[in-house]
Amino acid sequence: MDDVLSAGLRRADPGSMGIDAGRLAEAVAFAETAETRWPRDLSAGLAAIEKSREPAPWNEALGPSKDRGGPNGLILKDGAVVASWGDIASVEVTFSAAKSYLSMLAGLAVADGLIGSIDDPVRDYALDAAFDTDQNRDITWRHLLNMTSEFDGSLWDKPDLVDRHRQNGPGADNSKKGTHRDLQKPGTFWEYNDVRVNRLSLCLMQVFRRPLPAVLKERIMDPIGASDTWIWHHYRNSFFEIDGVPMPSVPGGAHWGGGLWISSLDHARMGQLIVQRGAWEGKQLLPAAWIDSLSKPCPVKPTYGLLWWLNTGGTHYDKAPETSFFAQGAGQNIVWIDPALKLVVVTRWIDARKVNDFAGRVMASLA
Repeated sequence: MDDVLSAGLRRADPGSMGIDAGRLAEAVAFAETAETRWPRDLSAGLAAIEKSREPAPWNEALGPSKDRGGPNGLILKDGAVVASWGDIASVEVTFSAAKSYLSMLAGLAVADGLIGSIDDPVRDYALDAAFDTDQNRDITWRHLLNMTSEFDGSLWDKPDLVDRHRQNGPGADNSKKGTHRDLQKPGTFWEYNDVRVNRLSLCLMQVFRRPLPAVLKERIMDPIGASDTWIWHHYRNSFFEIDGVPMPSVPGGAHWGGGLWISSLDHARMGQLIVQRGAWEGKQLLPAAWIDSLSKPCPVKPTYGLLWWLNTGGTHYDKAPETSFFAQGAGQNIVWIDPALKLVVVTRWIDARKVNDFAGRVMASLA
């Protein structure tokens, strides 16, 4: 597997990095045996999952699906790969971990001056009238990035109502999901809502005036040495015309199919870029100030940042440091980052109930 560790990544012996090799091996073995209960026939599994949560036609898939592989992942310490398991080059559906890539794209838009401030109203930038309503006119970029927008509307045939009352995490009660809830003032109420994230994606495409995967490839993925195997699938109906050209807008997950399909190795490179505060091989790809802003707690949801999950108070995983934050998607698909430890951990298809114990084993190896 060393032939795929080029472009800024190298292998290192755990012992040379001050890591207990035996305990690290125990953590890896645990991840290998803690496989998600999701079926490997992911297309059939997704259909069953979404039908259980959403009525027709809200549950209609709009993008492609892909069967999953087995558990895989890798651990980087100080920029070096100290452990890996499974097929880390396998291209897998990543679900809502894609949201954290949207956050990086927002950072590029700010760096380019395409967005003056994330506290600006989005209506000043949008190329359509979705933000002209009384409910939506005061929504800022920050509100979209930290899930407090309370956006009211539909996009790509999905109404925001589909994710009202949505709960997250193992054992979440979604019995009220998709039922009416009076909307609050933007910025005052947090709710995980894929329609609103997809609205952010469209808004970012409107300011770049280019499809987002092309921007990501040119500005981030190619410079960090990512493979050419990743792909960000749009929905069949998610086209928006800019300058007379219909452009595909990509979703921030795989709720209705599609989304970012990517290997664990490419995820790890992205994570290492964040640990390095946006710098890669002497070039500043993302502003360091933007990297710092990703993990600032949302005032009304301290365990959430700018499309990254935070471990404020150890609430997310109490066996991981409070300085950790996560790109996380269903399944589970996790990029765990701890800049203070210069640590990046990618784990795919691990049982959600066992992630905390896995984190504890990784931390034990570093002690």
